[in-house]
Amino acid sequence: MIRADEPEYMTVIALLSVAPVTEESMSGEVAKAVAALEEFDVSYETNPMGTVIEADDVDTLLAAVGAAHKAVDGDRVSTVLKIDDKRTRDQRASEKVEAVERELGRPAKRERTSE
Repeated sequence: MIRADEPEYMTVIALLSVAPVTEESMSGEVAKAVAALEEFDVSYETNPMGTVIEADDVDTLLAAVGAAHKAVDGDRVSTVLKIDDKRTRDQRASEKVEAVERELGRPAKRERTSE
């Protein structure tokens, strides 16, 4: 519980993956899920394995995730959600990546080389 004399920190970061269960291309349905996030006060970045979402509070995050899930058409929809609800201080998703890059001494990205 947060005491009245303590600052209230609310940073919620999540990794979301929403997709119809199908053998066909999922990109159109995934695009619907990502577009649904636009209705909420969240920031997000889509990558090949999911979408990282950042919100100021868990209620906003969960509402956005619910809308993304409902936006996907299909007889069966699979949603995976991983939440990091940092309650002791504000920390943005970009800071987490920057911390790893500092440890590596380089960007945390590498392109495969083909021979």
